[in-house]
Amino acid sequence: MATPKRTHSHKRRSRFLRFSEVKGKIIEAVEIDPDVQAIAIVFSDKTSLTFELDPALIVFPQLSGWRTGDWKSIKQWPALRSKAAMVEWP
Repeated sequence: MATPKRTHSHKRRSRFLRFSEVKGKIIEAVEIDPDVQAIAIVFSDKTSLTFELDPALIVFPQLSGWRTGDWKSIKQWPALRSKAAMVEWP
């Protein structure tokens, strides 16, 4: 029996966000500032790549029942998301 031909690649797509602008730069320091919730990668050319962290809360409301002995979803509502604490970038 012939082996079926594959129509898609096994190459895995990366969900990583890459910052090509900093490729090849020399890291001078990595700093964590718990007061403003930020991580900064400082480079020797006096530039930095900063990650400002904004914790968020997502609530998934759902009404469910167990009358038959098994869990059953009765109704689901749209997810509720907390607002970002910091100003959003354009």
